[in-house]
Amino acid sequence: MLASTQSRAFPAALSDPAERARRRAMLEQAPHVAPIRSLAARIRQDTGRPVPEPDPLDGGAEAALLLLLETPGPRMMQSGIVSRDQPSGTGANLRRFLDAAQIPRRETLIWNAIPWVIHEPGARNRAPRVTELRAALTWLPPLVEAMPKLRIAVLAGRFAAAAEQTLHAARPHLLLRTMPHPSPTFVCTSTEVPIRIMAALSDAAAALRAEPR
Repeated sequence: MLASTQSRAFPAALSDPAERARRRAMLEQAPHVAPIRSLAARIRQDTGRPVPEPDPLDGGAEAALLLLLETPGPRMMQSGIVSRDQPSGTGANLRRFLDAAQIPRRETLIWNAIPWVIHEPGARNRAPRVTELRAALTWLPPLVEAMPKLRIAVLAGRFAAAAEQTLHAARPHLLLRTMPHPSPTFVCTSTEVPIRIMAALSDAAAALRAEPR
């Protein structure tokens, strides 16, 4: 099992072109991410939009915890990987909070409620549209189906929180927790935000350590 300290050892690792190439090569030979990659390919074909791949250092389809963010940022396709190791403020916060909660990498899959890039090339970041969210929610049941060990979903941000009913319908006994989005835009708005993030992730970590029902 890859410990959470790995993200501390390689801060913002995906800022390095060699590391990006290494992880893309790992994707081709990592059976635990193959079902998620297959789903990403289906979404690309259906939407015509770029969809980043799962991080091969994380748990992929074998993960017990799904951390659902909102949508890939406009620079996500530089690496083409959804990861805590992105060279961004959100990536730095994810590494900090996940390490503090002591959630092992190989127990997690980081994904997005809207899994495709909604921004046109060169455009600035924007909030998702309701129509985009509705279309994206139809892809969550296939994601859950591809993750037989999934027990916990942590929904980060209000757009991810909108997936709660869809996830519950797809897997009624799934433990659901919500938290603020870890973007610096939100984390810096109030001292309560980091506390709420840590509370949700710590609760998820405790549930991971408990015996499955």
